[in-house]
Amino acid sequence: LSHPEAYGGLVFTSPRALEAIKICLKENSKNEAWSKSLKQRWNNKPAYVVGKATASLVEEIGLTPQGEKSGNAEKLAEYICSREKPNSSALLFPCGALKREVLPTVLRERGIPLESITVYQTTQHANLQESLRSYLSQQGIPASIVFFSPSGVKFCLQHIQKLSGDSINHIKFAAIGPTTAEAMEAAGIQVSCTAQSPTPQDLATGIQKALQLQNC
Repeated sequence: LSHPEAYGGLVFTSPRALEAIKICLKENSKNEAWSKSLKQRWNNKPAYVVGKATASLVEEIGLTPQGEKSGNAEKLAEYICSREKPNSSALLFPCGALKREVLPTVLRERGIPLESITVYQTTQHANLQESLRSYLSQQGIPASIVFFSPSGVKFCLQHIQKLSGDSINHIKFAAIGPTTAEAMEAAGIQVSCTAQSPTPQDLATGIQKALQLQNC
């Protein structure tokens, strides 16, 4: 972040990446440098994002997001390719250890340099199983369950299957987007709905339609 002159812009595909950036900027010396000059220098370059949640966090650190309506990495990659020239300065991509290779692959194939740097690690919450057990024992089997990421499927599904038993067949499973839906299908889950775009409104609409079909 201290060397905007070395990059052509920024790419963010996760709110967690912005949380990592904000932690970096909390240090007094870095915060001062960011406010005085770095923020403005980065603002002369594009900050590409996926989704409104990530875009709002980009705005919080003082940058102007672009491409927030893309909705997923594939569409954002196409958006970036329509605006960037091959062999220009690399885009800096702070990301998680479990990032998919779709965006880097598309940009590489189009000759657009991307420098990925891992800034967070996705792990299972220590109390995940107990939290799920407590919820289901108190609230019963839910009408629907929403997954927001492939890692959510990876970490939660086994516990949900164990705790729900045969009742799992009555649950309507929803996905925030196509990538998560693919992970759910690969794990053997029937996906009842996928949000048209990754917003609360579209997700709620999809779940409502799925439940109405079953008179839930």
